[in-house]
Amino acid sequence: MSSKPMNVSSTETNSISHFILMGFPSSPEMQLLYFGLCSVVYTLTLMGNAAIVCAVQWDRRLHTPMYIFLGNFSLLEICYVTTTVPNMLANFLSTSKSISFVSCFTQFYFFFSFGCDEGFFLCIMAFDRYLAICHPLYYPCIMTKQLYNGLVIFGWSCGFILCLIPVVLISRLPYCGPNTINHFLCDPVPLMLLSCSEDTITQFVYSTFNAIFMIGTFLFILCSYALVIVAVLRMPSATSKHKAFSTCASHLAVVTLFYGSIMVMYVSPGSGNPVQVQKIVTLFYSVITPLFNPLIYSLRNKEMKAALRKVFGTEMPVHKI
Repeated sequence: MSSKPMNVSSTETNSISHFILMGFPSSPEMQLLYFGLCSVVYTLTLMGNAAIVCAVQWDRRLHTPMYIFLGNFSLLEICYVTTTVPNMLANFLSTSKSISFVSCFTQFYFFFSFGCDEGFFLCIMAFDRYLAICHPLYYPCIMTKQLYNGLVIFGWSCGFILCLIPVVLISRLPYCGPNTINHFLCDPVPLMLLSCSEDTITQFVYSTFNAIFMIGTFLFILCSYALVIVAVLRMPSATSKHKAFSTCASHLAVVTLFYGSIMVMYVSPGSGNPVQVQKIVTLFYSVITPLFNPLIYSLRNKEMKAALRKVFGTEMPVHKI
């Protein structure tokens, strides 16, 4: 039985003013190497996603629901990586590696809010493809400007609303030492482990929240694309099949990257994953995945590639097809 008190005064709760983010402990030379690699990845991620945002904004041919959702998703990716990577880069060059209590939970809130928003946007994009492919005749009537604008607002706002509950609960846990987080960001699992008391209610709420969100959105996406695949297989035209599969393949690749790693990480706090593995997996889905998404969405999309050529000023003379 734990000797830690379950009720702690507010004075004890506020006894920690900052946390230490260990990141990836190594020699100064390796820290510089990590800094250089992550700086390159971060810069490429910003450039790739910003290019898609600009392409959707500037090319009127892309002012359709599918590309509007994609543009918002790319803007969301920029926000997502910016919540963690700049602080991680600063810590590579820092000896203290400290982050204030308020800054830590602010990072936690925005990181998970944007992460939830990504899940909702993937659901919205799956729903859009389901309507466009399974109900093409009714699609213009259903996916009106009012609806897709409402879906965009829904996608951006839901994460910020839902994540308030776990962030507030975890921030109200008593923290009286130690204050070292064996991670490169303010992740909720190590934060809960640092608490002076083991609050099973908070852990249960957090685990339930993650399970409902991730499993619910993942099943919605799978069902949507299952119906899409069935509809595509019934198409008589091979060209139509290829175009539909090409679009859906890009979406499914991003879904696989997004959900493949976080399913293991966040459904069960303290699930027994080695700390180093947790950090690497978190690095993958929080830094590497946003780098791949622009490539996945643009490489097999003629309209997007043409719009990106306009953005970068490399558009070739138009050839009649």
